[in-house]
Amino acid sequence: MSITNNLQQILKDVPPHVSLVAVSKYHEVPELKEAYDAGQRIFGESKAQELIQKHEELPLRGIQWHFIGHLQSNKIKFIAPFVSLIHSIDSLRLLKNVNKEALKVDRVIPCLIQLHIAEEDSKYGFTLEECKELFKSNLLDELKNVKIVGLMGMATNTDDMQQVSNEFQELKDFFDYCKEEYFSDEASFKELSMGMSHDYQLAIAKGSTLIRVGSKIFGERIY
Repeated sequence: MSITNNLQQILKDVPPHVSLVAVSKYHEVPELKEAYDAGQRIFGESKAQELIQKHEELPLRGIQWHFIGHLQSNKIKFIAPFVSLIHSIDSLRLLKNVNKEALKVDRVIPCLIQLHIAEEDSKYGFTLEECKELFKSNLLDELKNVKIVGLMGMATNTDDMQQVSNEFQELKDFFDYCKEEYFSDEASFKELSMGMSHDYQLAIAKGSTLIRVGSKIFGERIY
């Protein structure tokens, strides 16, 4: 199967209100170009260095670069001028640092708050309580160069799809709560990033608006 065919197959499952993020980390520029030529516009990278390189090599009209991995503070300045969305704001310190670098390049960078919903210590993110505390405080009002446009979460890496379903539901319920409680007047707070290659259909059913799909598009990665 070609990348073009893979994309067409996936998009049959994706309703109009859901955006597909093609997870292109560890894949070569010609593979991304094939996906672009097939109509894909949003690409997700999790390593800043790789993102910068691909951004430079693919100056294509309408292309959007999403950062989806654990972001190190010393790398923010390199992606701040062009990144379209950061999915993985997993601490207040990181959010403040993104704001600082966005100010330097005169941008407001859209961000998602990453929540820790999985039963795995290796995953990053705010707890639900920490997230509530952030939204209750006045801190976001002070950070003029970041815009919180939604939430992101990763389910536990398990074959137990009932557990995955429950975790997605928990995140959707929390998203709805935050929308009503803290962002009812902000139309921009509308994104819920959850679901990957093996569970994106379930994530869509549970209310995801952004799915992050890599191997189903590009094949297995070669590290």
